[in-house]
Amino acid sequence: MDPAPASSLLDYGLLLARIQFAFTVSFHIIFPAFTIGVSAFVATLLLRWQWTGREHYRVLARMWTKVFAVSFAMGVVSGIVLSYQFGTNWSRFSVVVGNVIGPLIGYEVLTAFFLEATFLGILLFGWNRVPAWLHVFAACAVAVGTSISMFWILSANSWMHTPAGHEIRDGIAYPVEWFDIVFNPSFPTRFAHMGIAAYLTVSLVVLAIGARYLLARVHETEAKTMMRMGAGMLIALAPLQIFVGDLSGLVTAKHQPAKLAAMEAHWDGSKPADLILFAWPDAKAEKNHFEIGIPKAGSLIITHDPDGLFPGLKDFPRDQRPPIWPVFWSFRVMVAVGLAMLAIGVAACWLWWRGKLFEARWFLTPVGYAWPLGFVGILAGWFTTEIGRQPWVAYGILRTADAASPVSAAAVAVSLLLFFGVYTVVFGVGIWYVRRLVAKGPQPEVQKPPSAPHGLPNRPLSTADEAVHGGPIPGAGAPGQGGPVPGEPL
Repeated sequence: MDPAPASSLLDYGLLLARIQFAFTVSFHIIFPAFTIGVSAFVATLLLRWQWTGREHYRVLARMWTKVFAVSFAMGVVSGIVLSYQFGTNWSRFSVVVGNVIGPLIGYEVLTAFFLEATFLGILLFGWNRVPAWLHVFAACAVAVGTSISMFWILSANSWMHTPAGHEIRDGIAYPVEWFDIVFNPSFPTRFAHMGIAAYLTVSLVVLAIGARYLLARVHETEAKTMMRMGAGMLIALAPLQIFVGDLSGLVTAKHQPAKLAAMEAHWDGSKPADLILFAWPDAKAEKNHFEIGIPKAGSLIITHDPDGLFPGLKDFPRDQRPPIWPVFWSFRVMVAVGLAMLAIGVAACWLWWRGKLFEARWFLTPVGYAWPLGFVGILAGWFTTEIGRQPWVAYGILRTADAASPVSAAAVAVSLLLFFGVYTVVFGVGIWYVRRLVAKGPQPEVQKPPSAPHGLPNRPLSTADEAVHGGPIPGAGAPGQGGPVPGEPL
């Protein structure tokens, strides 16, 4: 059955359906990206604990496992909503490309979810109940599982940008070569780019929390460990991210030239492109206002030749251009965040080399407030990528307007308002709980008295019980004794 033409859909219904999916996917992407990095951080801490025998690594890992548990739960809940929207608001998308996208998402369940389900319980409840090597192995397995999940989701999403390995019969995409589908042209660089972004995001969060602990003079041993590990990852991965981002741009130039032209606000493809630092793109007039740029630097970056040429927006019909303004600005926000992370990493390592990383207040104070930068960068990158794909939902195969379900605007508006209300309550509580866990900080394990019953589960979130219920926290306010950090790290 051929999809209904876009003219049969209400414009407002389509707009609201796009807003609803943008809202839910933007909310969702934060949590998987965070858990990918946190799971790797926990696994690294436990490996270092097993290797060195230093107890503070285990204490720190236990705290971050609790943070991971809450974030993982919110990621699962927000992800379920997305899958339902494929059937409610985007049924024609499922009809046209479901033969390709469906199996890729199914592979994620068969590989990543089963692996995580097998070992997640051991990671959360296995403290002092399983051999140390098994607990460490479980942490590593969960970290691998989160990365496998990212592999399949990005493979599916990348195929929507650069479809390959399929054939079209009667308007429907059918798989022909699965290797080409999975490893489509944009997938390798996007997988690397997203993975590094997740690790950078968590590294900056870890660095920021460590800085706040040091400023508050609490958990100093653990804080110094977090500072070292966060700074080391930033300086190692931030330059690599810039290199991978350049490779990703070259892939975009080859396969999605209209998106690249929007990212650079490049209108005239007959002339070398400037690197636009600031401008106000005007889609109607097809020019930039208040433009500030570096002559020919855009061509140098994209083609590696200052006189090189690549298509401009005027080379594409108006109905095949992505929205210029959001793509242009979100790309610049993403680049600015990347450069800020590089600067923080360089400054941290310079202070580390001089032996002043843990006492330079001029550095610790602003870094303590820099933890949101990674999340901002991830959202800006996704806005650039997904809005830049418009007007296609599957590039060259299916337009977004033709993918929507024939659902009334009123029905979509009601569900959008309900989503907003439920997300505000449920995820607001979850984020608040994570803040409380971080505020209390890593706590040495308290031995149960001999009369305590045996066999009770080791609750992964019990660390914040006192904070949540308003009870006293032993040692609150005393340096190194677990008192809440002024301002709360998150």
